[in-house]
Amino acid sequence: MHSASWSKVVGFGILLAVVGCGRYASKPEPSLYDRLGGKPAITAVVGDFLQAVGNDGRVRHQPAAERVPALRGLLVDLVCQASGGPCVYGGRDMKAAHAGMGISQAEFEAVVDDLVKTLDQYKVPKREKQELLALLAPMRNDIVEAQ
Repeated sequence: MHSASWSKVVGFGILLAVVGCGRYASKPEPSLYDRLGGKPAITAVVGDFLQAVGNDGRVRHQPAAERVPALRGLLVDLVCQASGGPCVYGGRDMKAAHAGMGISQAEFEAVVDDLVKTLDQYKVPKREKQELLALLAPMRNDIVEAQ
């Protein structure tokens, strides 16, 4: 076979393989943001989570009432961005935001417990809950100052 013809056959074969595989390729999996229900669902969860933390006697450090709406917005943006959504978190990094507060491991665990209970209240599936907690877990080292 002539080399130019052979090149055409190979090229055509590659084209068929790409087009054929495209029919059977799986759709990309939705982001965690989408699987959580997007910004409306995140906003609802964050609102109830902040209420749970505010009512939790194990959590000593409570934001002043006038700061709660701003904090809610920051947390929504944080979770939205971390989960692959379109939001941009514009707050301080966790270390700066919690510096000098003396937050203990027990207090941090109480807040995580409140988050898990809130996610359970909204029936967030186990996989999504684990993914979200895994995204937030590294913040522990920047938040906890006291043992």
